[in-house]
Amino acid sequence: MPNMMLLILGMAIVTYLPRFLPLYLLTKIKIPEIVVAWLRYVPVAVLSALIMPGIFTVDKQFAVSFSHPYLPASILAFLVAYRTKNMMLTVSIGMVTVLIWQVIF
Repeated sequence: MPNMMLLILGMAIVTYLPRFLPLYLLTKIKIPEIVVAWLRYVPVAVLSALIMPGIFTVDKQFAVSFSHPYLPASILAFLVAYRTKNMMLTVSIGMVTVLIWQVIF
């Protein structure tokens, strides 16, 4: 039983430290504006890296085809998001477009 408690405590420390240390250390220093400006692009880059393979990959191969439902749905969802800035409407339009595209093709 004591070994299990030490294991749980060790896992808690290993999980907590990588989150706490950068937060603690970076609040003590002044980050240059150029770095802050650069860091603003990180979420967009990560989201693009996660989404783009799903849009342009069909059967594990690169394909740009409007018969694949994710490409027209992503284009329409992008336009709706850009125009309305409404997350719920954007997701709904994207899902409905995929559904309709799968029925049509």
